[in-house]
Amino acid sequence: MAKLYIVGTPIGNLGDMTLRGIETLKGADVIACEDTRHSLPLLAHFDVKKELVAYHKFNEAECSERLIDIILGGKNVALITDAGMPSVSDPGAELVSKCHARGIDVEVVPGPTAAMSALALSGIKSKGFVFLGFLPEKKAEIKDLLSKTAFSGLPLVLYVAPHDLKKTAAILLEQLGDRTVYVCRELTKLHECAEVTTLASFECEERGEIVLIVDSAPADNPLNALPVADHVRHYLSEGYSKKDAIKRTAQDRGVPKNDIYQTCIDIE
Repeated sequence: MAKLYIVGTPIGNLGDMTLRGIETLKGADVIACEDTRHSLPLLAHFDVKKELVAYHKFNEAECSERLIDIILGGKNVALITDAGMPSVSDPGAELVSKCHARGIDVEVVPGPTAAMSALALSGIKSKGFVFLGFLPEKKAEIKDLLSKTAFSGLPLVLYVAPHDLKKTAAILLEQLGDRTVYVCRELTKLHECAEVTTLASFECEERGEIVLIVDSAPADNPLNALPVADHVRHYLSEGYSKKDAIKRTAQDRGVPKNDIYQTCIDIE
């Protein structure tokens, strides 16, 4: 029976394409691409000439059904995206899920991922991380996401487009407080670099594909040993408004702001 192959492709340097990946693309009957125009140079470089189908976030539902019909008809389909691993902040998850539900074999052919490459390049010491991919477009949704993940005790890894870099850093500072951040750009390319800065004094060139690694919050904040009310009073004494004092206390303790507000509702 034919199957779906999930094929990782280079995130910048064509030399990172694996031998197995090349063999899989050459052996497939159909290649589903996020953008056929973007994938053509990669395929031409490795002399891969196959039928191409455009599969992207705007046609996932419809095209996934078409690709399943192709597989059920006896043809092997290889799925690639513009760069990196399909389904990881790129189209693919819907097709893979439907294949599993229909009993279609799925095989993964690993390749480079920007998140893991950035973590290795940064030198950050951690036993794990929280991967957020691209943040939602709406600020309310970003706040909701960060409230669930910000105080896990692990670094946050996210992808950022160059034109959103400063705006994203400002939102992270507002929601997380000041933290160390590693800015990894142009991974596997000529100008690959990892810069260390902070959210409060954020500086970085807005060019190239970017991975941000935001370090976890310090675990030894002495204010957390205080009763919640005294924690809030500390910030009030420093001139913060009640709203901001509650917000900073919640950030320190890694709990929702509403929890602090309910505890300190009578504090003036």
